[in-house]
Amino acid sequence: MKIAFFEIKGWEKEILKRAFKKDKPLFFSEPLSEENLSKIKDFETVSVFIGSKINKSIISRLKKLKLIVTRSTGFDHIEIKECKKRKIAVFNIQSYGENTVAEHTFALILALSRNVHKSYLRNLNHDYSIEGLKGFDLKGKTLGVIGAGSIGKHVIRIARGFEMNVLVYDHHVDEFLAEQLDFSYVPLDKLLEKSDIITLHIPYSKENHHLIGDKTIKKMKKGAILINTSRGGIVDTESLIKALNSKQLSGTGLDVLEGEELIKEEKQLLYDEKNLKSLQQLVEDHILLSKDNVVFTPHIAFYSQEALERIVHETINIIQNFLQNKSDTKGKVC
Repeated sequence: MKIAFFEIKGWEKEILKRAFKKDKPLFFSEPLSEENLSKIKDFETVSVFIGSKINKSIISRLKKLKLIVTRSTGFDHIEIKECKKRKIAVFNIQSYGENTVAEHTFALILALSRNVHKSYLRNLNHDYSIEGLKGFDLKGKTLGVIGAGSIGKHVIRIARGFEMNVLVYDHHVDEFLAEQLDFSYVPLDKLLEKSDIITLHIPYSKENHHLIGDKTIKKMKKGAILINTSRGGIVDTESLIKALNSKQLSGTGLDVLEGEELIKEEKQLLYDEKNLKSLQQLVEDHILLSKDNVVFTPHIAFYSQEALERIVHETINIIQNFLQNKSDTKGKVC
């Protein structure tokens, strides 16, 4: 089978070359477009990322195309209706970083609970005093998890390992899971009221816009900590600043900031220089980041070698399973 990979990094190319040695695939660092389409006119499989806009015009010119694999969760850059008409199978990568983001969530929690960030800054100034660096144990504290999807479940498992009590708010209640992992589903108001630490693991939507704002923050336990590794727009920045200033919240750990809306996929940060510069400007101008009770990382919760490799290996599995006509291949869009 003739296979072409677009928007490929060097290390990805080496793994893919080994996996498809006999097929001798073509590799492009740039997106698939009208300009390079002529090089793959008779190809049967293409793998892309979100910079490749696969529209009706491109699909109509790839007469032998049978399979598209996008190395992203989203697939709105592909004209699905046209693919259905042409009986072209489309697959996405449904998940790759659940444990990765969950581990980063606890990196932020521990940085705040044990004042790791403050200690580091003191050390840079050759100040090794411990005054003001007293932390607190996670054991026995209550963690409120908003969103118990694939990432949230990993967060719950880690929290139970720390012997934390866990409260969960989610639209979908799974009593078997709650019994298995030993946590309790509660209404949002109760979670806000009872939690020492609250962590967000829900997708951004119109309904979730500023879910954490003045009203919800007032319901939180005085001195609670807020963690956001999800999307910036879920938290009202002005409300968060007010809560930190008034000590309603004692700290916050953020991997995302309101204003990052251009970033649809985390992995986009590796390819899209425009978005990277926008994020850099946003960070530089952000008043939150001058506070010593704020721990910020620049949207890297997803960014581990293993997570990136899982995307590549899942792409390989999809293509190989498709060639072998396996019906249980994950990630089928159409």
